[in-house]
Amino acid sequence: MENKKEMVVSAIENGTVIDHIPTDAVYQAIRILGLENYKDELLIGNYLASGKLGRKGIIKIKNKHFTKEEINKIALVAPFVTIINIENFKVVDKFSADIPDHVDNIVRCANPKCITNAEAVATRFEMVDKETLKMRCHYCEKFTTRETMKFIE
Repeated sequence: MENKKEMVVSAIENGTVIDHIPTDAVYQAIRILGLENYKDELLIGNYLASGKLGRKGIIKIKNKHFTKEEINKIALVAPFVTIINIENFKVVDKFSADIPDHVDNIVRCANPKCITNAEAVATRFEMVDKETLKMRCHYCEKFTTRETMKFIE
């Protein structure tokens, strides 16, 4: 009897593979990219062995490609993610996400008195420090950091 150590996941003909997602950020990445109700094939793998991260998550999305701006949004939770675009079963583009200069309507303002927390106003932040994810609110000018960051549900 042969001892198999790996499971084979089918390749996608066209779509996107998001690789090297920290295990605790996989479902946040899905929410940020709006994939909760995606109606085509969506493969989610988590706690997979990784030489780079120890353990990682991966998302394969059939028939969906993202803009660089869309992918950069998930850099807030997955700064070392790799994006692989597939067409006709071949890699046509591979790149890393970059932490965006502006973050709109993804994160809540940490200031409870901010207008965005009191009224139906979309949040807007300017990234002040990409290393610590320190952002300044466009409306109240208070700072939100990695430690105080809460994502809009």
